[in-house]
Amino acid sequence: MFDFTAPANWSGIYFFGVIAVLLLLGNTLRRKIPFFRNSLLPTAVIAGFIGLILKETVYAAFVSPEQVTEMNLYFSMITYHALAIGFIALGLKVSEKTKHILKRGQSLFSGMLIVATYLLQGFLGLGLTLFMSYTFLPDLFKSSGIIFPLGFGQGPGQALNIGTIYETSYGFVGGGSFGLAIASFGFLWASIFGVIYLNLLAKKGLIPARTNKNIVEKPQLNTSDDEIPLAESIDKFTVQVGIVLFVYLITYGFIFGVNQWLASGVLGDFGINTVGPLLWGFNFIFGMLFALLLKRIFIFLRDKNIMTRQYPNNFLLNRITGFVFDLMIVASITAIRVSDLSTLWFVLLSVGLVVGLATVVFVTFLARRIYPSYQHEATLGMFGMLSGTASTGVILIREIDPEFKTPAVTDLVVGSSTAILFGFPILLLVGLAPVSDQSTWIVFGIVTLMLILFTGALLFFNKKEVS
Repeated sequence: MFDFTAPANWSGIYFFGVIAVLLLLGNTLRRKIPFFRNSLLPTAVIAGFIGLILKETVYAAFVSPEQVTEMNLYFSMITYHALAIGFIALGLKVSEKTKHILKRGQSLFSGMLIVATYLLQGFLGLGLTLFMSYTFLPDLFKSSGIIFPLGFGQGPGQALNIGTIYETSYGFVGGGSFGLAIASFGFLWASIFGVIYLNLLAKKGLIPARTNKNIVEKPQLNTSDDEIPLAESIDKFTVQVGIVLFVYLITYGFIFGVNQWLASGVLGDFGINTVGPLLWGFNFIFGMLFALLLKRIFIFLRDKNIMTRQYPNNFLLNRITGFVFDLMIVASITAIRVSDLSTLWFVLLSVGLVVGLATVVFVTFLARRIYPSYQHEATLGMFGMLSGTASTGVILIREIDPEFKTPAVTDLVVGSSTAILFGFPILLLVGLAPVSDQSTWIVFGIVTLMLILFTGALLFFNKKEVS
């Protein structure tokens, strides 16, 4: 018989309740305290740091180490699944308002800029950790630096996934927490750079001084006239959640099936120890691919008049994405195990400082050439996304372009889609890097070559310099 009083049956509610309280507290602090309001830090980031501090002090003082570990594991699980669900919701969105970008080739250039920045972050991160490991930090995990473009450029979910794979499969002690800490450092970079950049523009008279006036947006619930009703025998939001979870179930079945095939030894130990864990770590990539495939099937069925209604709804899918990404950010920061970073603080801070500064210079320099008519909006948006998440980029753009009159936000969305195509080989390199010292150097060489090629192509096709 089911025991309603068993603590284990309430653990999920308990941990989600903790995240909810942290979000509400973070939102209150951001609205009421000028320092937080002017910092440009997203509410979820503030909530995550509050959770981390409380967990490491108050919570750890009253519970056993096993209970702290349980919280870390649960929050890591939320981070892992939230990343995939958010990407699936993004992949199901109906394409709109991107024709002007596609005609001008901005989709291509935006994607190339995103991938080039990943490569720069990987080149510096891996290069510096290789240097440290062969000089004054011989015990440092040589491939640890390749996690920096994941934490900065792709956010906490992917950094946790790869850091955990390095930890469990290759012996990188504290790898998961290291990845989460890098992502948290990236959020701080986005906030600091955003405040400094906006204030510099205001002093030069390039933008009006920022105010605290709220911008009220009028959401457009329906993308087209033939969408399903808001409430019938089933709620419209329920349909969106159902489609997203259906795609995630297919994703799980695919990864599970491939892993069963690999377990038969078809690729030997490489397939079992490297490819298998990598597939689970890239669950969000496969989720988005299946979402895009399902979207194409919907389009085909509508073209053939087999399906007469449009089921995916952009507004509600955006709400799902925003919700799970807020959960992901709070959970990921709170899940950092500070004790695991005891020997990694120097690497985290020194390499993070170099990578952050280089990203500032790189993005600012190229944005002047790729987006000459709205370079400041593009710089803020791209840097926010390439040091945090896409939502961080949107927050920074909103400070200078509150009504989104420029295509900067659309560049983030369309560019990210193109970057998946360009950047997929980089994800393969991430899986190859820790296999051996030789493979680490091979990956470093390939990343260096790709960085030169991508940067050269961007400079060649965008020769005009903006004064």
